[in-house]
Amino acid sequence: MKVLLIGSGGREHALAWKIAQSPLLDEFYAAPGNPGIADHATLVSLDVEDHAAVIAFTKEKAIDFVVVGPEAPLVAGLADDLRAAGIATFGPSKAAAQLEGSKGFTKDLCARYDIPTGAYQRFKTAEPAKDYVRAQGAPIVIKADGLAAGKGVTVAMTEAEALAAIDDCFDGAFGAAGAEVVVEAFLDGEEASFFCLSDGKTALALATAQDHKRVGDGDTGPNTGGMGAYSPAPVMTSAMVERTMKEIIEPTISGMAKDGNPFSGVFFAGLMITAKGPELIEYNVRFGDPECQVLMMRLKSDLLPILYATATGTLDKVEAEWRDDAALTVVLASKGYPGAYDKNTPIAHIPEASEEAKVFHAGTALKNGSLVATGGRVLNVTALGKTVTEAQARAYALADKVEWENGFCRRDIGWQAVAREKA
Repeated sequence: MKVLLIGSGGREHALAWKIAQSPLLDEFYAAPGNPGIADHATLVSLDVEDHAAVIAFTKEKAIDFVVVGPEAPLVAGLADDLRAAGIATFGPSKAAAQLEGSKGFTKDLCARYDIPTGAYQRFKTAEPAKDYVRAQGAPIVIKADGLAAGKGVTVAMTEAEALAAIDDCFDGAFGAAGAEVVVEAFLDGEEASFFCLSDGKTALALATAQDHKRVGDGDTGPNTGGMGAYSPAPVMTSAMVERTMKEIIEPTISGMAKDGNPFSGVFFAGLMITAKGPELIEYNVRFGDPECQVLMMRLKSDLLPILYATATGTLDKVEAEWRDDAALTVVLASKGYPGAYDKNTPIAHIPEASEEAKVFHAGTALKNGSLVATGGRVLNVTALGKTVTEAQARAYALADKVEWENGFCRRDIGWQAVAREKA
């Protein structure tokens, strides 16, 4: 099979690493990729926003299958255009990708199909949103409606913080993403991520993970795109997974189909496990980043036929087998992230991978033959262990061997699971 992977982040490096292990793979390309992905695929300097250029490349190379990694090309309709050109593609349609592209779209879907989630209102101007906040009180959650690279959400613990977050959105802090704002109830509980594939009719549950959004140890500081993750999430017991499938995933699949937007791809459900059970915080329509890294380390099955079955409506013919081991990833980020940071800082050394531990590239490039950091989140140091405690120790031991003066990381990734294991 000839495969093209779209994307350039840590998620795509993890997908590339796993796809490259498939005996079904004949030729493998990635656009635009990164220096880590280059170890597994031929990099192509395609402008992925130019859908005609992507299609022309797939025709030229006789590509059998395209895997779209990030959310922006999906929300822009790349999967629709590829499928219209007769190319099997992993990823939802533009209409179905609204589950991530518009927070309000998802909340309205939940309301229509009785999917458990926090109460909410949508606003197109600041003053009514502020009046709603004053009436509801804090804590309360303010979300930019559109795509904001994981940064458009404020969990406001005070009314003043909520009002400031509304101003940020409408003053353009998140660009077009903040043209509409969703204000929703604060959900109290433990967060978890749940991943499930759908071909529009069949659902295949994958695995669970727990992300660490805040930049600082002890879950302090501003939200980020994610500073680390581990899998599985202990809070997601088999009973909780069953409830999530029945109460959240299955109604979403049937509701999307009923509304004329059948969903094909991966559901990444951000959940809050409350006293009432699982409640949906938000949907993403692609693998999480950095959750994908821990999922790929734990997946025993060949990934390629599973993705292809999702794209071709044959998901009922495959299954996914998982290692019992835990996996944990630590994000090494540029000093200053999620605020301003220096770009093109040199990375002097990345340690060799082993069976149990590997460094995925997220925001790197080669400049004059030398590796440099180009992003906020730059490397994902990922390890397996019999327990989260063991995976954590291995990940930090490897992270400490990375030589990059401008990098930093949280030192407590996995703290909730480690505390559970010690209890």
